[in-house]
Amino acid sequence: MSVGASNPPLIELTDVRRRYGGGDQPEVEVLRGVSLSIHAGEFVAIVGASGSGKSTLMNLLGCLDRPTSGRYRFNGEDVAGFGADQLAWLRREAFGFVFQGYHLIAAESARENVEVPAIYAGLSRQDRAARASALLTRLGLADKLENRPSQLSGGQQQRVSIARALMNGGRIILADEPTGALDTTSGTEVMALLHELADAGHTIVLITHDREVAAQARRVIEIRDGQIVADSGRQEATGLERQERQAQLAAVPSVRAAGEGSGARRALWAELAEAARSAWRGMRMNRARTGLTLLGIVIGVASVIVMMGVGEGAKQRVVDQMGSMGTTIMYLGGAYVGSGGPPGEITEGDLEAIAALPEIGYVMPVIGDPTPVRQGNVERQVYVFAASEDMPAVHHWKVAQGRYYTEAEDRDLAALVVLGHKAHQQFFPDTPNPLGRVLLIGNAPFEVIGVMAERGADSGAQNYDDMVFIPYQAGRARVYRVQTQPDYTVISAASVEQVTAAEKAMHALLLARHGREDFRIGNAAAKLQAEAQTRNAMTMMLGLIAAVSLVVGGIGVMNVMLMTVRERTREIGIRIATGARQRDILRQFLTEAVLVTLVGGLAGLSIGLAVGAVLIASGVPVIFSLTAMGGAFACSVATGLVFGYMPARRASGLDPVVALASE
Repeated sequence: MSVGASNPPLIELTDVRRRYGGGDQPEVEVLRGVSLSIHAGEFVAIVGASGSGKSTLMNLLGCLDRPTSGRYRFNGEDVAGFGADQLAWLRREAFGFVFQGYHLIAAESARENVEVPAIYAGLSRQDRAARASALLTRLGLADKLENRPSQLSGGQQQRVSIARALMNGGRIILADEPTGALDTTSGTEVMALLHELADAGHTIVLITHDREVAAQARRVIEIRDGQIVADSGRQEATGLERQERQAQLAAVPSVRAAGEGSGARRALWAELAEAARSAWRGMRMNRARTGLTLLGIVIGVASVIVMMGVGEGAKQRVVDQMGSMGTTIMYLGGAYVGSGGPPGEITEGDLEAIAALPEIGYVMPVIGDPTPVRQGNVERQVYVFAASEDMPAVHHWKVAQGRYYTEAEDRDLAALVVLGHKAHQQFFPDTPNPLGRVLLIGNAPFEVIGVMAERGADSGAQNYDDMVFIPYQAGRARVYRVQTQPDYTVISAASVEQVTAAEKAMHALLLARHGREDFRIGNAAAKLQAEAQTRNAMTMMLGLIAAVSLVVGGIGVMNVMLMTVRERTREIGIRIATGARQRDILRQFLTEAVLVTLVGGLAGLSIGLAVGAVLIASGVPVIFSLTAMGGAFACSVATGLVFGYMPARRASGLDPVVALASE
């Protein structure tokens, strides 16, 4: 609204009523048809006894409360049409509150208390610190900037409250019993400050029950039983005062425009940083409670990391064992058919055709049987395993000493033998290096060229470490002379993913070549992969069990945040009175909840890694998973958001009048 010669009112109430209760509660009407106009630059005192409705009137003027009926116009605009954000803008930019009880945030210093309105106005940290320091210095508190409220006298606290009211300009100062809790000297100082502000063009609305204090104002309005019973009226302003008042009115922008555009000017990151700072200070001040709250999150994150690491370690051990057994292995042999007749034979032509399939990696025919093996005076029945040079690759088995025979040596019928780990101990107990020694297999001498690494037995089968290994062709020519075909053939798929496809392709090929199903294919890899999948399921189950502790920790965070909201209800009211929007309060308490879980997540990561390191040092197989660690940490932060939302929502929905009145 433009400022005309008539100097229209800045605040105008018309037949405003405020009732409380209703429904199950008795209805009480506190304000009964109040009509009032206050112009820019006026110094008005509203005086009345306790219970007369003067504090309720101040709450309505300061947009902390809404009238039940009637009209409130601010700067020519109807406040009834304002949204929550516009009302917050008014409290932040137009009004400055000075309360009888000071209403300072106990955990903040004097300077930080003064800065609060500027945080929600989007002022940078450096600018608001400089302005707050200048205001406090102007009010005689230059040496008290870092003092907390408990370290200040009543008069000093009230001056901090006045500085806070002026932080964003304080065009309209609403002072509720500003001298009520002060001694005479401090009360005189506060009234002198209010006079200075009035002389500087600020609009002052003083609420008091003390008629002597009210008499110091330039206009006195008396309220009784919710109605205005006396008004001394406006004093005619001098030319200079009129100019100051018009300038003050012109300084108040359009509420609708400012309320809608202020969000774009607000520094989101600055608010988040301030919320995090406030949360961190609260955590430090309540270390014991914070520690107990963090415990659930720490245990949850550490448990997920350790259990998933142990599960991955156990899985990897199985995979390694499966690798030695062959995760892609199938067994092929002849079989009888149901219609009778001789069993099928697997010919060299069949094996060559199978080897040509793209899904097949290795084709290894095997002849094996217990055979007398002698070295010196030691003779034993040993399983002599005759196969091609591919045996170590097919079974993922390493040679511990010496070497394995080659394809050329197999083709040349070379009489070479590689010992199993236990066969070495049985035939050469006193010879650490048996290479070059000779074993008599059947009636044929074989030179020892290598010793296999220790492996063990597969699912109750004969122990591989007891065997000796000779070339396939040499075995047929020198040991198993009557064998016309292999006992069985080991087929290795090209990869783990192709095992099923390899089995199907081989089956189709042999069926086409033989014309009947006179062969059998045993898929050992399928069983091993099923075991690996079982291990995966076990690992997942361990992870889920550990994740339960995160949920328990989240419930702890929610309980503590609800307690925090209850303890800081007055602080919430102060922040709302100084211009915080509902989403500002929501964001602050969500930030606090997330900060708690963030710290808990970091601590859980550290402890989980430390426990895992101890387990590794103790010989327990542990493999840390970056995915598990990242997931656990992300879940801890998400826990703060999920379980912190309800307390934060409750905080943002508090009635500012009720919040300010809480203890």
